Amino acid sequence: MTDPRTPEDQTQPTDPQTPDGQRRILTPGSDLNPRREFLRSAAMFTGTVAALGGGLEVLTRRPGLSGAEAQAADPFSRADRPPGPYDTTEKVTPYQQATTYNNFYEFGTDKSDPARLAGSLKTRPWTVRIDGEVRKAQTIDIDTLQSWFPLEDRIYRMRCVEGWSMVMPWLGFPLAALIRRLEPTGKAKYVQFTALLDTKQFPGQKQQVLRWPYVEGLRLDEALHPLSFMAVGLHGRTLPGQNGAPLRLVVPWKYGFKNIKSVVRITLTEKQPQTTWALAAPQEYGFYANVNPAVPHPRWSQATERRIGELGRRKTLPFNGYADEVAALYRGMDLRKNF
Repeated sequence: MTDPRTPEDQTQPTDPQTPDGQRRILTPGSDLNPRREFLRSAAMFTGTVAALGGGLEVLTRRPGLSGAEAQAADPFSRADRPPGPYDTTEKVTPYQQATTYNNFYEFGTDKSDPARLAGSLKTRPWTVRIDGEVRKAQTIDIDTLQSWFPLEDRIYRMRCVEGWSMVMPWLGFPLAALIRRLEPTGKAKYVQFTALLDTKQFPGQKQQVLRWPYVEGLRLDEALHPLSFMAVGLHGRTLPGQNGAPLRLVVPWKYGFKNIKSVVRITLTEKQPQTTWALAAPQEYGFYANVNPAVPHPRWSQATERRIGELGRRKTLPFNGYADEVAALYRGMDLRKNF
């Protein structure tokens, strides 16, 4: 079932998509100016980095806490993480707007529903089941999972399919690091993600606006790309419920609905997963969902977007501005057909 509202009806703030304790806070503009000199240098080796393929993961990792250190200290409080080569220098969307203007249909279809109802989501205890075509299938506690990897900051653009956008400062770890730790078998071609199904915690699931639980997927090479990220924090704080706590996917070159929230299962598969929005409206929402200003949604143009907190509209960039990093993944593909 698709949302009958127009993009403009759906994008009037409070001012998006996509709980415990205070953490280090990144405010708009903070930490951004010192990044610029680094990013100018990073731009010089972007071409070299792109040619390294899987080695990109190493180049995008930053110092952080892992293992016993992560158990003994607050991993969200570190202020000394250096910037990464893919962090945008654009103004960060303020925390209030990023956490009160959300698409999370498990809570409801209005933008204000997630923030209003997120208190029903209990993120501890929380486990993630990892199975399918992996040699190390297991069910892992979220805190143990988080302790496996150094936590990294990523300041990414986020583009909703509805025609609005934000700039989000995430905290988490590369999806590639998790997948490689699990040792995929030779049959693994895709990664399927499944969100929590619980009508007590997610009152929106009582309404059959979508087929529950929410399911998304990536090709394995997309999942292994260094930009693909699993977030556990936002704005230097623990990830709020309305933004997908305690664990969500972030793939910045794709439309926001690909970024599944409140993940409880990760399954490596041989066949392409059937994903929630592609099942609900296959003529409108494809499996790939790459940001593409040249391919309109059947009901509106994707050529421009409204950045939350700004007046007017700006041009949408191919792959949401990450074309240099990811376009090679789709070389030879018809991106109008494979939308």
